[in-house]
Amino acid sequence: MPDRKNTDKKRICPVSRKCGGCQLMNMTYPEQLKYKQAKVVKLLGSFHRVNEIIGMEKPFHYRNKVQAAFGRTRGGEIISGVYQSSTHNIVKTDACLIEDEKADEIIVTIRKMVKDFKLTVYDERKGTGFLRHVLVKRGFATNQIMVVLVTGTGFFPSKNNFIKELLKKHQEITTIVQNINNKFTSMVLGEKETVLYGNGYIEDVLCGCTFRISPKSFYQINPIQTEKLYGKAVEFAGLSGKERVIDAYCGIGTIGIVASKNAGEVIGCELNSDAVKDAKVNAKINNIDNIKFICADAGEFMLSMKEQGEQCDVLFMDPPRAGSDKKFLSCAVALKPERIVYISCNPETQQRDLYYLIKNGYKVKKIQPVDMFPYTAHVETVVLLIK
Repeated sequence: MPDRKNTDKKRICPVSRKCGGCQLMNMTYPEQLKYKQAKVVKLLGSFHRVNEIIGMEKPFHYRNKVQAAFGRTRGGEIISGVYQSSTHNIVKTDACLIEDEKADEIIVTIRKMVKDFKLTVYDERKGTGFLRHVLVKRGFATNQIMVVLVTGTGFFPSKNNFIKELLKKHQEITTIVQNINNKFTSMVLGEKETVLYGNGYIEDVLCGCTFRISPKSFYQINPIQTEKLYGKAVEFAGLSGKERVIDAYCGIGTIGIVASKNAGEVIGCELNSDAVKDAKVNAKINNIDNIKFICADAGEFMLSMKEQGEQCDVLFMDPPRAGSDKKFLSCAVALKPERIVYISCNPETQQRDLYYLIKNGYKVKKIQPVDMFPYTAHVETVVLLIK
């Protein structure tokens, strides 16, 4: 059960209305779980009975990835924080109830150092200035910390002294990377990177497996709940050690690598070539030899498997919030896996996709909601379908 000492309404964030990131800050945590359970039941309850949502014991400071935009107020004060919902107005924040506390501390330190070192901050309207964003990632299991300084230019004034001073103030930092983003874009990270300190990546442990995380790697933001989510996904897959498994949308290989312990063979598919490189490294780190990763569209890959007369026993699919498109789903149906484990961060698009799968020979057997993002309206679901 959630820790009720940490769920009272007295802890409402002072900038929650401006920020808009935590839509449920006016609810106690038990109320949030009831709200999310009802939401999933409404959307997916017609397919099968919905299990009770899995919540967090301590639903604060769970985000292992924190990013802050830098700018100036009209009065010239250097500020850092989050963009107000649906705008590019920066809401100044020194701390956040759902972000990692150490990451917040580092960002505030950098903000003070920018002033001390007389560095400029980025002006979106003019497209000029130096520091644009700061991204901090922390491995909760390893306590390794990566700091990514996103800059509008490649030239870094007083670079060596700045890095030396930052490391002096925060000796727990294990690597620092400069990422250059000089384009007019809403994307935080640019293409070019330079490692300023350390090896340019951190590692974390999830479900007993070690994962390398680079600045651009996608890695689940709440590792505590991810272990519960992936545990349910592997449980639903019913692996006996003989199955051929496809991990679609595999990213850096997290689900596939976790599942490989109980599968015969795992194939991970991912369009992002950087993620595929990370996935291959992660498989090597964990000494796993029954998994391979392919840089390809997962739907087209499954269709080619079908055309070559190959089969798949279990399909893991974990698409983005937009869900899967009909092309992918039609390819999945053509390959005819015995079981599909559909992990979703958006039950609304999952509902649409489930209707398609049911019309094409599958039925829902289990539904498990998991609260990955306390104090926000988001809810993650794991659904098992069988042929």
